[in-house]
Amino acid sequence: MSTGERWNAMAALVDRSRRALYDYVCRADHPVTREEAAEAHGMSRNLTAFHLDKLVESGLLRARYGTPADQPRGRGRTPKVYEATGDGVAITVPERRYELIAEILADAVADDPHDAPEAARRHARRRGQEIGARVRDSGEDLVAALAGLGFEPEALDEHVLLGNCPFHVLATRQTALVCGLNHAFLAGLVDGAGRGDLLPRLAPRPGACCVRLDGVPGS
Repeated sequence: MSTGERWNAMAALVDRSRRALYDYVCRADHPVTREEAAEAHGMSRNLTAFHLDKLVESGLLRARYGTPADQPRGRGRTPKVYEATGDGVAITVPERRYELIAEILADAVADDPHDAPEAARRHARRRGQEIGARVRDSGEDLVAALAGLGFEPEALDEHVLLGNCPFHVLATRQTALVCGLNHAFLAGLVDGAGRGDLLPRLAPRPGACCVRLDGVPGS
């Protein structure tokens, strides 16, 4: 897939309903009709057809006329069915949160221009605590909240791995500063959420977040 084609594919998947239909067709073990996809997602047939045909135009799906497996041959009009092209397409667009760290740094400089790094750590922890408190009060699961923030968490038996760094570009340029702010933010988040059973630790991994949430023994 060329760069231009990849951008077209990414644009086609921006719409959530379209992405859901694409995922459904990719997971299906048979060609999918418009009617099946519409029923699966509670959408009108016309809107479903519009999204599916857009996915075909972008090269993510292919369409043909064929008889579904559950329809006897020779009965009724042959419907249009959709399939993934090849094995589908993998387009990774890790979520970033540059505006969050920009706000933390701006507030830190305004608060204490003489020691902005330390002020930034305080602001990062405070921001994490605020978000954590909202998570606690809403009853939302912390792992789900981390996913919503773009960390791509994976809950294991003894710790939570964070598969994505929402501050990736800045972290590669100013690793010590940004990773320190990330650690402070996550420490505040865990604290605000009332999760004393988790302890954020710096544990850099290539291509992932620099922080890991370890279980506290005996908690």
